[in-house]
Amino acid sequence: MSPQHGTRPSAHGGGRPRRRDRTEPGPDRAPAVVDRDDLRADCSSCFGLCCVALPFARSADFARDKPAGRACGHLRDDFGCGIHARLRDEGYRGCTVFDCFGAGQKVSQVTFGGTDWRRDPASASAMFAVFPVMRQLHELLAYTAEALDLPAARPVHRELRRALARIEKLTRGDAESVVTLDVNALRGEVNPLLLRASELTRARVPGKPGKRKDHRGADLMGARLSGADLRGASLRGALLVGADLTCADLRDADLIGADLRDADLSGADLTGALFLTRAQLTAARGDAATTLPPSLGRPAHWARAGSAGGVAGA
Repeated sequence: MSPQHGTRPSAHGGGRPRRRDRTEPGPDRAPAVVDRDDLRADCSSCFGLCCVALPFARSADFARDKPAGRACGHLRDDFGCGIHARLRDEGYRGCTVFDCFGAGQKVSQVTFGGTDWRRDPASASAMFAVFPVMRQLHELLAYTAEALDLPAARPVHRELRRALARIEKLTRGDAESVVTLDVNALRGEVNPLLLRASELTRARVPGKPGKRKDHRGADLMGARLSGADLRGASLRGALLVGADLTCADLRDADLIGADLRDADLSGADLTGALFLTRAQLTAARGDAATTLPPSLGRPAHWARAGSAGGVAGA
């Protein structure tokens, strides 16, 4: 299972040249401790870990079963994907919506110093055990770094910087220390900071605060929300599978953890959406009229599905 939406040219194929966008510290901020580029999947620096370490079951997302620790049959000797350009057509949609947030290259090049599991079979089990934990840590790093980019969240910037530095340090531990981490406890410490950053940011959205929709954790599977005013809404962890969000106003909405599989975002406005990820967009459907944050490009399969034209980052 491979993070095919990485932004570097990779052995898996595709990708765009990476943009150096380390956040510059403002007057109230310490220098950044995380390079944002390191939180994007770089398949060319990874040993195909998502294609080996993780299991997948035959379903609409995967053409066949694969247990954890066994290499996918399409993994090449150079750790590239043999069907990268045809993943969806071959029945591996699940691969296209997976994002390791840069954990693959961290484990490959930092934790294990550039020695791959084929050259050193004795390291394989440890490497495969570290990868899913590292992926969770990098996801937390990505969310925390984004929260630090929110000017309205300045009251919690100091705590966010401390959290960012702590998590980054944990990602540089040895294999044993990473595997034994209590990631759930760490999430429990960081999530309140992310929530506060979201609340402070959404509080500045025009309109009456009491009228902002709170759909946190809501079951909105298949919901008809075409044209809905969801600006500044909380959709944290909401189940939006197959929801009709065509032309919906999702500006400044909090989408952390929202399940957007097969949700229709055609014509929707996602300007300023909080904690929106490439994986969420790739799992959804959209078109040229979907307005995206500048940092997120339009998924390739949207273009195949319909309209031509451009959106920010396409």
